Amino acid sequence: MQQPNRADDVDLLIVGGGINGTGIARDAAGRGLSVLLVEQDDLASHTSSASTKLIHGGLRYLEYREFRLVREALIERERLWRMAPHIIWPLEFVLPQSNSPRPAWLVRLGLFLYDHLGGRERLPATRTVALDRDPVGRGLKPGNPKAFVYSDCWVEDSRLVVLNARDAADRGATILTRTRLVDARRDGDGWHATIADAAGQRPVRARAVVNAAGPWVADVLGKVPDARRDRGVRLVKGSHIVVPRLYDGAHAFLLQNPDRRVVFAIPYEQHYTLVGTTDEAWQGAPGRATIDAQETDYLLGTIDRYFERPVSRDAIVWSYSGIRPLYDDHAANASAVTRDYVLDLDTDADKAPMLSIFGGKITTYRKLAEHALQELAPFFPHAGPAWTAGASLPGGDIADAAFEAYLTALRHRYPALPGPLLRRLARAYGTRTERLLGDAVDVAALGEDLGGGLFTREVDYLRDVEWARSADDVLYRRSKLGLHVPPGTAGRVDAYLERSGIAQ
Repeated sequence: MQQPNRADDVDLLIVGGGINGTGIARDAAGRGLSVLLVEQDDLASHTSSASTKLIHGGLRYLEYREFRLVREALIERERLWRMAPHIIWPLEFVLPQSNSPRPAWLVRLGLFLYDHLGGRERLPATRTVALDRDPVGRGLKPGNPKAFVYSDCWVEDSRLVVLNARDAADRGATILTRTRLVDARRDGDGWHATIADAAGQRPVRARAVVNAAGPWVADVLGKVPDARRDRGVRLVKGSHIVVPRLYDGAHAFLLQNPDRRVVFAIPYEQHYTLVGTTDEAWQGAPGRATIDAQETDYLLGTIDRYFERPVSRDAIVWSYSGIRPLYDDHAANASAVTRDYVLDLDTDADKAPMLSIFGGKITTYRKLAEHALQELAPFFPHAGPAWTAGASLPGGDIADAAFEAYLTALRHRYPALPGPLLRRLARAYGTRTERLLGDAVDVAALGEDLGGGLFTREVDYLRDVEWARSADDVLYRRSKLGLHVPPGTAGRVDAYLERSGIAQ
C-alpha cells in the first residue's frame, strides 16, 4: 500500500471515502493527476455500505419522471457488470400485482420503458408470469396471480468502494483512512488544508478540493471560510433487515405497498433474505444510523403482506441503516426526493476550485466521476482523457465476464482447497484471488483459522492491500462473514491485527 508523503502537494484533495470519492480518485489518478483522498473512518463505512446492494436503473424513479437518471443508470448497469463480474452479477426481480396500488397496464408500460431506455444488451427482457403456476410464486400468499419478471444486477457495495480505492492507489493515488479534514482555506490559485489522524495534524497543499463527504458534505463546507452554500442537502435514512430465508429460488421480489412505496426482498448470503429499504427523513447532524421500531414494523408488515412464512421481530438476524445525502429539491415526500446528483463547482477567476457532490446513487458513480473530471478539466489541461468506461476493476479481468469458468480454473489450480472457500474468495477478489493464495497447496498453508474459514493469510491481504484495520472492516465491509462466523471471531481478528501492529 502506498505510504503518504509528509509534505503532501497534490492536484486533488478528495474528502470522503465512499463510492463517489473513491470513484473520482480512480478516474483522476488514471488521467495522470496526483490525488490524496482522506476518509475520517473506514472506506464505505457509512452510506456506501448501507445500500440495497443493487446496480439498477431505479424502476420506481420513472414514476417521478427521472428519465435522464434512469437512462444513465441503465446504460451503466451492464457496463459495471463487465468491469467487475466477480462482485456484480444479474438478478431477476419478480413484481407481483397482488396488493398493487398501480394498474397492471401502467406497471407494464414502465417496464417497457425500462427495457428500452438504456440500450439493454445482455440482460433478458421483461416477461409476464402466473404466480400460481410458475415456481417464482412459491412462498407467496395467494392473491392476484399476475406478475412481471425483469432483470437488474446485484453488487457487493462496500467491495465496489474498496476496489475503486485499490485501483486509484495502483495508479498513484494516496488513500488515507481514519484521517479527517480539519480545515481548508484558499491561497491564490491553490489550497492550504490541514488533515489529522492518530499521529496528529499535518498540512496539505492542493490545487483543487473535491467535497465527496456524503452526509457530511455541509460539514466540509463549514470548514472553508469563503465556501458558497447555496445548495442544500437533504438527509434521508434507509434501513434494511436480514431474516431467515423467506422463499426458495435465486430471484428477488419488488413488493408494492399500499402507500405506493416499494420494498425489495433479495436472496442474501445463501441462508437469508434481505428486506428493505425505508425512507425516513433524518433530522439533525449526520452520524451512525440504526433502524427504529417504526421502520422495523414497516418492513415486517411488508413481509407479512406478501409471504406465507411469518417473521417475528426476534427472527431478525441483522439490520443496518444508512443516511443518504440527497440533493434537496424540496419534495414533500422523502421517497420522492431526487436520487440524481448535482455537482457544484465553487470558483471564479480569483478563487481556487472546490467541487461539492450532492446526491447520487451507487449505479451512476462512474459517470458521476467522469462528470466531476469534466467540471475540473479547465484547471488541469495536462490531464488525460476519460478512460474508465472499458477498464476492469481489480480482479474483474475475467475472460468474457464468465465467473463460473474462472472458478473452475481456480479449482484446478488449487485442488486441495475446499470448493466453498474458493468460491467465496473468487467472489470477493476475482482474479486477484491468486495473489492472495500464492503457492498455498493446502489449508494449513493459509495460516490460523480465526473462525468460520477466515484464515490469517486473508486477513494479512486485507490489512496490506485493502486498508482493513479492525474486525468490523474485515467481517462487515470487506466481506459479510460476520453473519456466518462463530462467536469470538471478531475478538480474535482484532487481537491478530493488534499483534500485527495495526492501531484502530
